[in-house]
Amino acid sequence: MPNPYHALSSYILQPGTSFYSYHQGLPEMIRLDNSALDAMTDLRRVRAVTVAPGTPIDTALQKMIHAEVRLLLVTDANDLILGLITARDIMEEKPVNYAAKARVSHDAILVEHIMTPADQIQVLQMADVLRASVGDIVLTLKNANRQHALAVEPHEDAALSGAEIVRGIFSTTQIGKQLGMDIQPTGRVQNFAELEALLLSA
Repeated sequence: MPNPYHALSSYILQPGTSFYSYHQGLPEMIRLDNSALDAMTDLRRVRAVTVAPGTPIDTALQKMIHAEVRLLLVTDANDLILGLITARDIMEEKPVNYAAKARVSHDAILVEHIMTPADQIQVLQMADVLRASVGDIVLTLKNANRQHALAVEPHEDAALSGAEIVRGIFSTTQIGKQLGMDIQPTGRVQNFAELEALLLSA
């Protein structure tokens, strides 16, 4: 019986060859009147980056750096969201304050000690996001004085009627890149001042 498989021809890699760089399908450049979806990290297309609550914060920061994100969803063993933690949470005053209050070393600080717990996370409804513009999202983030926002929708599983699931994530850093602005995550007021000026000039 003849072999149904055939080896492919191989070639030497050509000089100057590059590679496809993965992206989530978002447009590189947007304007404030673009659909909000053009600036949302859609978790139907991109795997959410998560961390366990008992993870040391330095390990969580390294995970962010490796994944090139500035926010991790804090989840339990059943993938239910317990909270979220951002690079700002780890790099600014929260760990210092916690260490002083709890009288522990920096190495003993875990994600659960400084994360924003689930019952303090404000979210957007996807039904509203679908009708919104990038400018609407920028204004929403500015008014909330936040760098990130989660968008939720009803869970598809009929057995979980009434439950919600996080569909997407908005980030001022991501929006800034797409607007052509170099917005750094530090300096909250400066970031929103730049975005506000852009809003007013639109």
